[in-house]
Amino acid sequence: MEKITTIIPPKGSAPATLRVAAYCRVSTDLEEQASSYASQIRSYTELIRQHEGWELVDIYADEAVSGTKTDKREDFNRLLADCRKGKIDRVLVKSISRFSRNTKDCLAALRELMRLGVTVCFEKENIDTGTLSSELMLSVYSSLAQQESVSISQNGRQSYRRRMERGEFITAKPPYGYRLVNGRELEIVPEEAKVIRRVFDAYLGGQSAKEIADSLIREGIRDRKGNVHWTTRQIYYWLSNEKYIGDTLCQKTYRLEFPFTQKINNGEVEQIYVEGSHPAIISREAYDKAQTLRQFKKKHKTRPDATFPLSLKMSCGVCGKALYRRVARSGSVSWCCGNHLKKAGSCPIGSFLESEIYAAFVRMYNKLRLHEGIILRPALVQMEDLETALHRENPAMLEINRDIAQATERNYNISKLRASGLLDANAYSAQMAANTAQLTSLRAKRRKLLQSSDIDEAAEALRQTVETIHQGPERLEEFDEPLFAELVEKITVSDNNHLRFQLHCGMELMEQIGGMET
Repeated sequence: MEKITTIIPPKGSAPATLRVAAYCRVSTDLEEQASSYASQIRSYTELIRQHEGWELVDIYADEAVSGTKTDKREDFNRLLADCRKGKIDRVLVKSISRFSRNTKDCLAALRELMRLGVTVCFEKENIDTGTLSSELMLSVYSSLAQQESVSISQNGRQSYRRRMERGEFITAKPPYGYRLVNGRELEIVPEEAKVIRRVFDAYLGGQSAKEIADSLIREGIRDRKGNVHWTTRQIYYWLSNEKYIGDTLCQKTYRLEFPFTQKINNGEVEQIYVEGSHPAIISREAYDKAQTLRQFKKKHKTRPDATFPLSLKMSCGVCGKALYRRVARSGSVSWCCGNHLKKAGSCPIGSFLESEIYAAFVRMYNKLRLHEGIILRPALVQMEDLETALHRENPAMLEINRDIAQATERNYNISKLRASGLLDANAYSAQMAANTAQLTSLRAKRRKLLQSSDIDEAAEALRQTVETIHQGPERLEEFDEPLFAELVEKITVSDNNHLRFQLHCGMELMEQIGGMET
C-alpha cells in the first residue's frame, strides 16, 4: 500500500508592527514658526496612523527651545528615555537641525539609538540610520546645522550689543521689585519694592542675610511663584544688584561661541554700564553703604568647613555624629568624630587622614569604572524594567498627552485664522495667551507626573551615575573634586578600617582605609 503524505505549507508570519514616534521642534516664537510646529505634529500623527504596519507611540515636541543643548529639551529627553525602555522602534524627524544643532550631541544620541536598535529617519536630508553604512554624511549635515546655529547666535549678539550701546534696557526676566512693560521698560511693583527696601534697611541695621531670609519665611512673604522660600543667596543677590538704584550693568554673563554655554563674565568680554536706565527702588547712598559693609564682612570672615570637598558629607557610623576637619601643627589634615574630639572614650572612632579618604575614593571609582558592566548596568536594567512596568498604559499620562496635542492643534488653527484675516489682532492675542497658559499648565502636570514616582527618580539617579562613570577617566590617578561631588552623597565611617560611600543614586560601596590616626 502506497504511503500517502500530506504536505501542509507553512503559515505566513504576520507582519511585525513597527512602533513609530516623531520628534518636532521649533526654535523661535515667530507666528509662522508656531504654525509650522503645530503642522508638524498634525502631519506626523496622520502619517504614522495611516502607514500600514506602523503603530503610533507618541509625538514628542519641544517648542521655542534651542537645539544646541539637549538638557533643556524636555520632550527630546523623554524620547530618549522611552527608547531606552524599549517602547520605540523608529523615530521620524523633519531635519537634522530639528534633531540637534550640536554635532557632538547629535552623533552621541544617534549612536545610542542605533545600539538600542532604534532607527531614525531625517525627511529633509533623506537619511535613514537603518540603512546608513557610514557616519560621514550625517556628520557633514550636523556640522552645517551647527554652523547655522552659530550664525543665528552671532547676529543676535550684534543686535543686542547695538541696543546696549544706545542705553536701551534689555532683559528677558525683570528682577524682583520690577515688572516689564512694553517689552523693554521696567516698572516698579510697589509690594515687591517694599520687600527690597526692607532687606536693605535690615542689612544696614546689623542683621545677617540668613536672619533676613528667616524673617521673610516666618512672616509668610511669598515669591513670584507663590512659594515661601528665601535663601541667603537670594538676599546677597539683591544687596549687590545695581538695578535697584536705577542702573544696568550689561553682560554680567556671556555665552561661549559653541556650545552656547552661559558663563559668568570675569573680564573676558567688555561690559557696558548704563546709568539711569529705569526708576530706582534704593538710594545710591544706601546701596553704597551695603556694598562697603559686604566687603568688610567678606574680609573678616573665616573659611567655613562647608568650603572643603568632604564637608557635611562625613558621619560616624557608631554614634551618628558628624566628622570635623582638623589641621595639625605639622600641616597634616584629618577628619575626626565630634564625640571622640570631646571625649575619646565616648566613641571608638578616631581620626582619619584626609589623604587616605581621598585615596579610598580613587580606589572605589576605579573599581566602578573597571566593573561597570557587573555592578551598575544590571542594577540599571532592573530599575528600568520596573519603570517601564509602572508607566505602561498609564491613563493619567495618556490623557495629559492627548490634551497637549489638542491644545497644540488649537494654536495651529488660531494662527491659521489670523493669517487668513478671519481673526483680528486683539482676539488672536487673547486666544493665544489663554491657550498658551493651558499648555504651560498641562506640561507642568506632565513633569510632576513623571517625577512623582520614587522608581522614576531612582532610575534617573542611577542613569546619571552610570553616565558620570562612563564619561569619567578610564583610570583615576588622584582625587578629583568635581567627580567626587557628582558621585558621592555622603561617607559613613563604619569602623576604624572601613568607609561606606553612599552615591547619589542610593548605591552603597564599602572601601578599606589605612592611615588612621590615633
